[in-house]
Amino acid sequence: MTSPASIKDSIQKLLNITGFAVLATENAGQPHTSLIAITPVDGGQRLVFATYRNTRKFSNLMHNQRVSVLVDGRGREGPQGTPTSFVLSALGRVQEVNTTVQPNLLGAHLKNHPDLAAFTEAPDCVLLEVVVESYQVVHGIDDVTWWSVDDLNDQSETGGRSSTESGSNQG
Repeated sequence: MTSPASIKDSIQKLLNITGFAVLATENAGQPHTSLIAITPVDGGQRLVFATYRNTRKFSNLMHNQRVSVLVDGRGREGPQGTPTSFVLSALGRVQEVNTTVQPNLLGAHLKNHPDLAAFTEAPDCVLLEVVVESYQVVHGIDDVTWWSVDDLNDQSETGGRSSTESGSNQG
């Protein structure tokens, strides 16, 4: 069994080397995806991103805060050239970040994405965060596991649980 500590470490490494992800939103049964620049916070328990308020993405989020964020780690190298080679989906809820109360989140996001400074200063721009509830970790078509954030925070071998979808591609 793969330990929660090992999975958590792999997730954190991938999130730290990947600056972009695909955000999936929904409204009235209509799905919508968007490429977003992300910044992981609290070891990947939260994913920060910015968007304009006058977008379909933001409108969808105001109707349904539940999202999925896809991070593609195939062919990427981590620290010291370590291959990551897995795909990650983070499932959770989006909430607006009050940058007056939490200016450190905007600062962290701009540290990772300095080219977004003018974008984030626009009056219509809003900083959001996905509060991650669970991760789907995909190493292959027959190697898919689900991990709750609570399980990943339990560092013991016996505390973490995963459910494996053997032989199915339910992406």
